[in-house]
Amino acid sequence: MRIYVLVTSYRPLKAYVHRQGFCRFCTVKYTGVGDMENVFEHLTNVSLQKRSKSYNDVHGGKWTMQNLQLYLEAQRGKAAVDQLFDRIHWIFVQSLKAVQNVIINDRHCFELYGYDILIDNNLRPWLIEVNAPPSLSATTIADRLLKVHVINDVYNIVVPDRGVPDIKAPKNLTPEHLGGFDLLYDEQADDAAAAAA
Repeated sequence: MRIYVLVTSYRPLKAYVHRQGFCRFCTVKYTGVGDMENVFEHLTNVSLQKRSKSYNDVHGGKWTMQNLQLYLEAQRGKAAVDQLFDRIHWIFVQSLKAVQNVIINDRHCFELYGYDILIDNNLRPWLIEVNAPPSLSATTIADRLLKVHVINDVYNIVVPDRGVPDIKAPKNLTPEHLGGFDLLYDEQADDAAAAAA
């Protein structure tokens, strides 16, 4: 799975997760670890998969995040899928907290990350890598539309009033500004809630 996470501040940590993303699949069905040399069975990279005889130029071996969620809900139930995505979001927050103190925090900067997550048979998510910045090149029409939405939504959050990006400037982000993003974590709000409790 490729899921996009936008960080607008590291101190205090503030991050958003995009509802749209995609899932890559191999062109050859996985049969086990027997044939480790068959890259079309084990590696989902488009640069490799597009050389397969079974590659589909229309969908590029990708599903939308929504299609994956619907499929998993039909197979495992909504509660299991909700738990899966809660765990994925926990991975995002913990990975960002792990690097929070070593990342330079400039109030005029932001970062878009592309998280690659693997889901095992037990619906446990595993972090494969974090891409900074993620590739925004497109291999299909659906891929291009997704990435245009992500870029537009990033811009609407980072520069909602079309001025100079400044994380310290007060922002009243509306649902229109957030677009496909949801607030993932707001450390300042968490700290304020903890102090009030």
